[in-house]
Amino acid sequence: MARIAGVNLPNQKRLEIGLTYIYGIGQSTARQVCAALGLSTDTKIRDLTDEEVTRLRNHIDSDLQVEGDLRRERSQAIKRLSEIGAYRGIRHRRGLPVNGQRTKTNARTRKGPKKTVSRGKKAKV
Repeated sequence: MARIAGVNLPNQKRLEIGLTYIYGIGQSTARQVCAALGLSTDTKIRDLTDEEVTRLRNHIDSDLQVEGDLRRERSQAIKRLSEIGAYRGIRHRRGLPVNGQRTKTNARTRKGPKKTVSRGKKAKV
């Protein structure tokens, strides 16, 4: 099992897919890494030699920002927006959509399940 950037990559997956288990690496970046190192995207992770795993690890550590560093940078960016009182920061704080989506309907992923508001009892005359 290859361990890169503190993540155990699954042995049975293709290299292109296995690299996406690392936070900050998607499919296009995984293809670019494979091309830069001259590795086939179709090889299984279990078939990589120790030397190839070492080359992968060194390339990812030196050229890409992944895992903890990337998570920390993103959370600091959100925290900065929130502290300066920017609109986007306020939306993050309230747990609402940030990029201008509608909220009258939809937005259930951010807002959570519906909270039904009842009318209350009718006043007696």
